[in-house]
Amino acid sequence: SSMLIELDNLIPAPLPELIVESSSLWGKKIRFESKSRILISAGSGKGKSTLLHMLYGLRCDYSGEVRVNDKSAREFSSKEWQIYRRERVALQFQELRLFPNLSALENLLLIPSVNPSVQSPEEMSERLGMASFLNRKITTLSFGQRQRIALIRVLRKPFELLMLDEPFSHLDQANQVLACSLIEEVVRINQASLLVSSLGPIPPLSFNQSISL
Repeated sequence: SSMLIELDNLIPAPLPELIVESSSLWGKKIRFESKSRILISAGSGKGKSTLLHMLYGLRCDYSGEVRVNDKSAREFSSKEWQIYRRERVALQFQELRLFPNLSALENLLLIPSVNPSVQSPEEMSERLGMASFLNRKITTLSFGQRQRIALIRVLRKPFELLMLDEPFSHLDQANQVLACSLIEEVVRINQASLLVSSLGPIPPLSFNQSISL
């Protein structure tokens, strides 16, 4: 099924006017078509995470409108948000939101619904160099290792839109390349859209829309 997202004159509540004026997204009309590949690049404090949280239904402190397939996000019931987040949209949070006292594997198994078409957590971990860390507690892993576990977790969910919030900030080039090849593959399997926010250099993925906040 298709997923069109439209932003119409969207401005987050506490965002300073200067940031809005210089932005190519805030306060504008923007369309994210089905199966599009979008890079959102910006410095800190320009609202990258805020945008992703709005599209995920976690924030509604904005003026303007977010529409999903012509329905205003403000009209979604809590039940609709629940279904949307379980089946249609997946978000890797910048702060990862892993359970620190559980093992990496336990974190990977803790998602409410799994996409049957993707590889197992063990196979994905093998591809990202994380297989030997699966039984270790999250607290014992480096931030870059945790990022890879959080990425595997989000890739196992069903989604039509995958949102990754600075997913590679602690990964070196070699690990970025491995992660991106897995992302490309799963996005293709799901025939989904991809939205990646990045603070630094452009990650090794193909994008057809690039927006600077």
